[in-house]
Amino acid sequence: MIIVLDFGSQYTQLIARRLRELEVYAEILPCTAPPEKVLAKAPQGLILSGGPASVHKSGSPRCDERLLQAGIPVLGICYGMQLLVHQHGGKVAPVRRREYGHATMTLLGDDPLFEGLPREMPVWMSHGDGARSLGKNGFRVLACTATAPYAAVVDPARRQYGVQFHPEVAHTPDGARLLENFARRVCAVRERWTMESFLEESVRRIRGQVRDGKVVCALSGGVDSSVAAALLHKAVSRRLFCLYVDTGLGRIGDIEHLREAFKDFRLNIKTVDASALFLKRLSGVRDPERKRKIIGRTFIEVFEKEARRLRGVDFLAQGTLYPDVIESVRVHGPSAVIKSHHNVGGLPKRMKLDLIEPLRFLFKDEVRRLGRAMGLPESLLGRHPFPGPGLAVRILGPVSKERLGRLRRADLIVREELLKSGWHDKVWQAFAVLLPVKSVGVMGDERTHDDVAAVRSVDSVDGMTADFSRLPLELLGRIASRIVSEVRGINRVVYDVTSKPPATIEWE
Repeated sequence: MIIVLDFGSQYTQLIARRLRELEVYAEILPCTAPPEKVLAKAPQGLILSGGPASVHKSGSPRCDERLLQAGIPVLGICYGMQLLVHQHGGKVAPVRRREYGHATMTLLGDDPLFEGLPREMPVWMSHGDGARSLGKNGFRVLACTATAPYAAVVDPARRQYGVQFHPEVAHTPDGARLLENFARRVCAVRERWTMESFLEESVRRIRGQVRDGKVVCALSGGVDSSVAAALLHKAVSRRLFCLYVDTGLGRIGDIEHLREAFKDFRLNIKTVDASALFLKRLSGVRDPERKRKIIGRTFIEVFEKEARRLRGVDFLAQGTLYPDVIESVRVHGPSAVIKSHHNVGGLPKRMKLDLIEPLRFLFKDEVRRLGRAMGLPESLLGRHPFPGPGLAVRILGPVSKERLGRLRRADLIVREELLKSGWHDKVWQAFAVLLPVKSVGVMGDERTHDDVAAVRSVDSVDGMTADFSRLPLELLGRIASRIVSEVRGINRVVYDVTSKPPATIEWE
């Protein structure tokens, strides 16, 4: 295991992700984690992430010195490197010119960290501070760039390394090899972490948590909740009870697709129609955060009511993923909160069921790999991501039965045309959004004043960043023509060409 200590970088999750892609198991803990908690996990290495702070500022994040004195190999990245240098007597100061973007790094000597890497390599910089001297505590320089004389450093006696650049991002092409060298050559990690091993460990962990209890799983029919249900079924079998809450905010065909996907798994699935309740509570609500919290509270309320009818149920399972956690709450350090997630930040303070989130630290592509390892059908695993609050956050402004009907039909047209054209599996996520504006149009020689729909399609790997899809104009034309012709109440369609960042994938 490698432990990644988070100092607030938006790239922290990428470090763990890259290690797991290399079949090295990694966990992320806050930089303030007590050393007893960190060392109890018996890590073979520590990675100190980057972060937006300066080591000189009062209150800037630190880790406990005992972790750096525990004899475990350490790799500091950007802020993590500056912290190592600072805490070991070196000098860190603002650079004359802040360095953001590509740079060429030159190696100055041999070291296991750079085994097999070229003498000159492109790296990605993002920093305002930099090391100015290494002090007299054992560090020596390993590499430099034109503007960073200490681009990489090492204390060979303590097996502590620092790199000023970000090896975890794709803009550092050889960064994955560097991380692999740190894990395999410096930390001597031998075991390989795979989805099969994760599956085995997860089943063991769930059984230890649940024991003889029963679990209610929030099954929506999406990839996340479906993989979570299959995993729980493997762990506790018939003591898993899946509840599909029909919130009235789902897509056309969701329930039928769900039953078809699980026909060979023999799950206990009960459908609860709570659409009237959800629509009543959302009536007149415009603010997206209020929508999410109302849906979260109502969702749990319905679950608790249904679970009381099942004797001995103690646990509620949800398909929360790591990006949901990262973007919702400060669980790993001072990273910025982007939005609340109805499965994370929107939960009521008092909940009568203990929570199980077996996918909480997996990315979407890892969840799909886990689903394949359990034999789930590709028709389910290939579905596009769908927000937990459903179409409520794809209807900008108030939610009503009429507006839901319009968006459902528009959404179905988008999916049908992507499937027919072969583009469905080429993009990460595509959907329609109903905007809170009216547009003048002419239909059948009559003036109309109807809703505007936006189509959003993005390419991504894990949902943390995304770029808009370059769909063919002919395909966009067919989608727009069908929506305007077939969906009464919509007379204009626009296409969203914004990346994430600065936008999010969903509009709300």
